[in-house]
Amino acid sequence: MSRTHRRSVSRSLSVLALLALTAGAVTACSDSDSTAKDSPSAGSSASPGAGQAGEAKLHMVDNDGHRLAFYVMQGKGPTIVLDAGGGEDSSQWHDLIPTIHEVTGATVVTYDRAGMGKSDVVPGAWKVESAVSDLKAGLDELGVTENVTLVSHSQAGEVATYFAKENPKMLSGAVLVDASLPPLYTDEEITRFAAATQPQVDAAKKDPDKLQNRQLISTAESYVPMHKAYHKVSWPNSVPATVIVSEKTPFDGSPEDVQRWKDAARAFADDGPNRTLVTADNSSHDVPKDRPDLVLKEIESRVTAQQ
Repeated sequence: MSRTHRRSVSRSLSVLALLALTAGAVTACSDSDSTAKDSPSAGSSASPGAGQAGEAKLHMVDNDGHRLAFYVMQGKGPTIVLDAGGGEDSSQWHDLIPTIHEVTGATVVTYDRAGMGKSDVVPGAWKVESAVSDLKAGLDELGVTENVTLVSHSQAGEVATYFAKENPKMLSGAVLVDASLPPLYTDEEITRFAAATQPQVDAAKKDPDKLQNRQLISTAESYVPMHKAYHKVSWPNSVPATVIVSEKTPFDGSPEDVQRWKDAARAFADDGPNRTLVTADNSSHDVPKDRPDLVLKEIESRVTAQQ
């Protein structure tokens, strides 16, 4: 391997590791910090996220000492919960929400995970268990207890996997959009990702107050043990899942890792009943932006199948 090619692969792995850790925080977040300082009071009307299209009602939910922003576009029948990738807030879905609502007639819920959008920052290492607790608390507060289709992009796939394991009866199905899935995280991959990201983590620590740096640092603190545990987590067979994998994956530029990401999606889909693998042709990792038509189609199909 030439020196130039090694640098190229190392660079792509570093970016990928950042995506695997914060699923886009460095590339998706602006330099401005988002906190709950100006959050409206619970129950007030507001546009969700940053300029999200359509009207939704903002609910500020308390959980474990911090507040979280949930946005509800009310419909009938099932509930569709959209969970953004790491480093993104609810506005990631703003172009899709009105169409999802119109096509399905369902209630559509989005939210800002801790530290994003209007939700409070939670100091310390990022814990997937806390993210699951936050989502459950929000849905409980909203009175959502069943017939939920969970749509999760990138890092939110980790939240979805633990949420499904703990609350299978709440879910009628899931659409996992180029999601981070357990089969990827072998000891070898975890070691490679952690090593490739270390320079960025070290640099982030020099300016820890920036939003993207804070996200990276908090996730890096728990990355290795969290993903070793995640590799062993199983998706419940009772919850049907559509797995969308992008053509380019987060590893575009490293063919070996592109294949590993796709192999992990295939392994996950083959590992249980009622799972379907769909490829998002001509799409980067940001499938909601590049192929909203496909995401909408698979959400509609999943909701219809459960009615």
